[in-house]
Amino acid sequence: MEAVVVDAGSKLLKAGIAAPDQLPPLVMPSKMKLEVEDQQLADGAVVEEVVQPVVRGFVKDWDAMEDLLNYVLYRNIGWEIGDEGQILFTEPLFTPKTLREQLVQLMFEKFNVSGFYASEQAVLSLYAVGRISGCTVDIGHGKIDIAPVCEGAVQHVASKRLEIGGVELTNLFAQELKKSNPSVNLDTSDIERLKEQYACCTEDQLAFEAIGSSCQPERHTLPDGQVITIEKERYIVGEALFQPSILGLEDYGIVHQLVTSVSNVSSEYHRQLLENTMLCGATASMTGFEDRFQREANLSASAICPSLVKPPEYMPENLARYSAWMGGAILAKVVFPQNQHVTKGEYDETGPSIVHKKCF
Repeated sequence: MEAVVVDAGSKLLKAGIAAPDQLPPLVMPSKMKLEVEDQQLADGAVVEEVVQPVVRGFVKDWDAMEDLLNYVLYRNIGWEIGDEGQILFTEPLFTPKTLREQLVQLMFEKFNVSGFYASEQAVLSLYAVGRISGCTVDIGHGKIDIAPVCEGAVQHVASKRLEIGGVELTNLFAQELKKSNPSVNLDTSDIERLKEQYACCTEDQLAFEAIGSSCQPERHTLPDGQVITIEKERYIVGEALFQPSILGLEDYGIVHQLVTSVSNVSSEYHRQLLENTMLCGATASMTGFEDRFQREANLSASAICPSLVKPPEYMPENLARYSAWMGGAILAKVVFPQNQHVTKGEYDETGPSIVHKKCF
């Protein structure tokens, strides 16, 4: 059986048999609905509770994660108990050693996998565009990771994690929509759909500041029949990435963060890193974001202007959303046939710490 690749994010889990030039077959919410008995209700009535195993990229609830993976691997992928295969997981930037050990332990002791491997998302995303060196800007649901990668190795000293992401942008969008549509009741799923459909970037800061007088209102009918008007709110989501002060943060914009991160790597790598910059995550697919990023990059004070990597023609158009999974599919075709992975025998002999020796 071919190896399975799993990319478990804070919002979405991507999984499937490794197929390097295809999108992941399974994309589903990274959450579980648990039925719990409410002691305050009569007759011990059961209520549903939504649990999110992954928070800001890291597993926080291992019981829920086990249940989620059980559903994914046995119900969807088609594994059978007693005949489990090999598995590769993507890892977010700065994953603690204890979490790496807990994951490999879960896989061998609960799922009885025959082989295990894990690799960092930044490295895998670059593999997806045919690079082993470059810099990734990964805008996830719960965080933004900026990671310079030299010859397949993440430069952790120079890497940055910003504790903002799609969830903060969704909340910002909700606040702005509420100001202009005070009588409309919006739930989170409505807001996320509207953000995905309407959010976009202006070409620069001056254009953003001028939109108040030139923005054409657009009316949108929600599934429940409510009508909402969307005007300049659509632009604030993207602008917040270049002007974090909109989110109440005293910090530099995303392009400045990238240039600063790379400046902490040896100067001999600067050109290779900056000229192979890759944007990852669903937010990177926002209309106008890539053009705005490149425009800001061209105006940066860096001696070498960052330039964005174009994905190979044979790769899907929405590669940015699934680049880590697709890079994982490429790597899985190498590490397992060449026996570079953690085997069951190695795990039994050494224990969970083997992951640090074999997966780096």
